[in-house]
Amino acid sequence: MDSRGLKMLVHASTWFAPILLPCVVFLIVQDRSVKRIALQAIFFHLIIGALIGISWFFSFVLIGIPFLIIFGLMAIICPIMGIIYAVQDRQYQYPIVKWFIR
Repeated sequence: MDSRGLKMLVHASTWFAPILLPCVVFLIVQDRSVKRIALQAIFFHLIIGALIGISWFFSFVLIGIPFLIIFGLMAIICPIMGIIYAVQDRQYQYPIVKWFIR
């Protein structure tokens, strides 16, 4: 599988194996750009999961509902944008983790 297909697969893994597939791709693939995207995807899924959990907890007092909506939309929209960028063979960086992983 070429690197463009692997990038699309890592971005699409959000809907079927958000942590497992990027970990496997990171450990197996030798391409540096695919490894970087897999690592970004792992951290993005972990951080968004934590943020959604915290927002869900605070939604009982109505403070977290806007954040729950925003983080939920980010969890859907960002991987779709990553897939579109991968189809166009362009580099996509997840918004929350792009400053940590270069």
